[in-house]
Order: sequence, then structure tokens, then C-alpha cells
Amino acid sequence: MGDPYELLGVQKDASAEDIRKAYRKLAKECHPDLHPGDTKAEARFKDISSAHDLLSDPDKRKRFDSGEIDAEGHERPEQQYYRTYADAGEGAKYARYGGGDFEDMSDIFADLFGGRAGRAQGRSGEGVKIRGGDISYTLDVSFLDAANGTTRRATMADGKTLDISIPAGVRDRQTLRLKGKGMPGIGGGPPGDAYIEVHIQPHAFFTRKDSNIHMTLPVSLSEAVLGGKVKVPTVGGTVEMTVPKNSNTGDTLRLKGRGVLDPKSKQKGDQYIRLEVALPDEPDAELQAFLESWEKGRNQNPRKGMEAGS
Repeated sequence: MGDPYELLGVQKDASAEDIRKAYRKLAKECHPDLHPGDTKAEARFKDISSAHDLLSDPDKRKRFDSGEIDAEGHERPEQQYYRTYADAGEGAKYARYGGGDFEDMSDIFADLFGGRAGRAQGRSGEGVKIRGGDISYTLDVSFLDAANGTTRRATMADGKTLDISIPAGVRDRQTLRLKGKGMPGIGGGPPGDAYIEVHIQPHAFFTRKDSNIHMTLPVSLSEAVLGGKVKVPTVGGTVEMTVPKNSNTGDTLRLKGRGVLDPKSKQKGDQYIRLEVALPDEPDAELQAFLESWEKGRNQNPRKGMEAGS
């Protein structure tokens, strides 16, 4: 991934609102749902989502600007020290492991969608059993996959592939533990664990609050005034919803049970749809003529109570 500021087209002193607006504009232009089968659009969407993920987090942005982490959020190289644990039978020799004058016992690296495995160092001792070190990965998951659950295949530290189950309703930055999938043990010691931190990518028009999904839905002037059935996207697919007559921008409708699964209650949240009345894209002479002759409409004052000093 390139420089996140360049990817979003903003300056390094851009405000949080400038970053949000730039991301939303670009996301709508190249979202995979709007460009099915376009691998370039999908790759660009992933890059701008990662850039937004970094720059929208004040701590990450500060650390990136100071050079502590790279554009993908990884720590920049520095000297590391590792801790392992001895576990042997009676009379066995023990050794202390960590940074210092020690022989390198293993150097295993694995990639998991941008994640990194650590490196275990140690010095062998006869009869010593050492638990393998834990390793940490980051895993990018799309908004819809996080909402509905999915399975992702990854290469682990020992070179084996593993199908990782992403549970429906997983939260952003939630960590999944894979027991025994970390660094191999030494001298017959047990392997460590792998910890997967899930990074959920933003969606072009869905947002999540707890187990509920929120979105803004444009409706035509005739749909707002006359009412009718309209198609609405949800995390589980498209459904039909009835727009009541005389609806207005800001009116909010609810689709019960169309949100995200709550792992604790095992119940799905709801989806809230905020309506936004959209005028025709092109000028309409008939509509203009009607409004010019609509005396009641000319007498309407939607800004009542907003006069200066009121």
C-alpha cells in the first residue's frame, strides 16, 4: 500500500472530517458492490479502506507520522526480546531464554493477509521442554463478511494451511485465539497460540452501532409523497420495504431483525433506514410548472423558528 495521505488525496494536516469525506467519496466510486468483477476497483477499494483505517485512528495516525509504524500499521523493525517457558520433568536442566548471547533455535515467518509472525530465539539444553511462542496476525475482513460470518484460509507459522472461522457478528479489533497454532515448542514442549486481530473494512453506505445497522436511503419525490414499495439493501440481501405516504427527509424506518447477530443474546439487531428525498437528476419542466402554480407550496416556511435572534 502506498502513502495513505496520497491514496485519499488529502494533505498531512487534513482534519478528521476531511479524511472521512475523502474516504466516502472514493469508496462510492470504486466499491466492489458497484463494480462486480472489476479486480482493479476491488484492489483500490481495499487500499483506500486501509488508508482510512489508519488515518481515522488518532493514535495510529500519530504513530505513522512519527515513523513508529508503516502504512500497513506494522511496527517498524527494532530489537525484540522474547519470553519462553520451561516445562521439564524432575532432574531436567532449565535454561533462560530471551535477548542476548544465545543460539538461534528457530526463525519462522508466516504471512496472513498482511500479518507477521514473531521470531523465537533460544539455546538448547538437554531435557528442556519449552512452550512455543505466541504469534499475532491481523486479518482484513469485509463489512459484510464480518456481519454474516465467513471462513478464510491462511498459512500458519508451521507452514500448514488453516481454515479460520470468522463468526457472524465479529467486532472490529476483536481478537480470535487459535490454540496450538503458534510457534512450535522446543524439546517436545507444546506449541504456542496464534492470535488473530480482525480489522473490519468500512462499507460504502452501511454503518454499525452495537448490533444494529444504519444507512441513508435516497427516495424519489413521488415515492416520498405518494408512498410505495422500494428495494432496500441489507447485510443479508435486498428486501422490499414500504415507504409511507408524505414521508420526508430525516424520517427513519426500521427493519426488525435485519441487523447483526449478537453473540451473547443470539438475537439479531435491527436495520434503521433514514430517508433522504432526492429531486430528479435532470430539470423537469412539468414539475417546475406545477410548483410555480402551487400557491400553498410558496406559502410554506420550513425555516420557521430559525430567524436571527429567535
